[in-house]
Amino acid sequence: MPLDPALRRALVDRVRYYNDLGIYDFYRRTATTEISDRVARAHSPASVVEEEDLSSAPQPESTITDPDAALRLIREDLGDCTRCRLHKQGRKQIVFGVGNPNADLMFIGEAPGADEDQQGEPFVGRAGQLLNNMIKAMGLRREEVYIANIIKCRPPGNRTPERDECDTCSPFLMRQIEAIRPKALVALGAVAAKTLLAINAPMSELRGRWYDFRGTKLAVTYHPAFLLRDPRQKKEAWKDLQMVMKEMGLALPEKTPE
Repeated sequence: MPLDPALRRALVDRVRYYNDLGIYDFYRRTATTEISDRVARAHSPASVVEEEDLSSAPQPESTITDPDAALRLIREDLGDCTRCRLHKQGRKQIVFGVGNPNADLMFIGEAPGADEDQQGEPFVGRAGQLLNNMIKAMGLRREEVYIANIIKCRPPGNRTPERDECDTCSPFLMRQIEAIRPKALVALGAVAAKTLLAINAPMSELRGRWYDFRGTKLAVTYHPAFLLRDPRQKKEAWKDLQMVMKEMGLALPEKTPE
């Protein structure tokens, strides 16, 4: 019996999301209803093949070599997104991403805040000013990097994004990363790190090392908003950025920035 088209699309999107995270093995749970049995089958590799390998279906931008044009197609595909509850919870606009489509370095935060929701650009408030200073300390300009978030709509009250919101929205971020193909990614904060790496670990364990993320090196550091709340950790964040600079061949300054 064929799946309901809406359920089928939802399953394909979920499998594609986990494939993008590097997760390909799925395990069936005991099904208690016909629908749950279908869901379990749809999460197995064999089912993906039976469904004409839908998890590897090409995206509209897959044949585009110009990253700027690819990003425009992704933004067009995103549209005035209503895929999760956030579009009903006060967001003013979608905050897609900003910066150099050919960037070697990409920063990924958690979610837009009030200033970002107002201006439609990530990291433009106080945390954004600190991020600008961090980028400058690395010997770069904001215009040279690319900046985005795990989710593209402001959660009400700037609350932490829910898991299903991240699951729904982050595939568009994966496509942005694929289009830009940076040499290095920097995850800003625990939500970004845990979503990208699918690792539930404290920041103390996530920081200080490189991860392979779909063929791109990924480092983890503190979110600028956290550094504003606890400035004592700025030195630790600077150590993380120095690791990134060394990997990218950027000159290290003699003096530690404030």
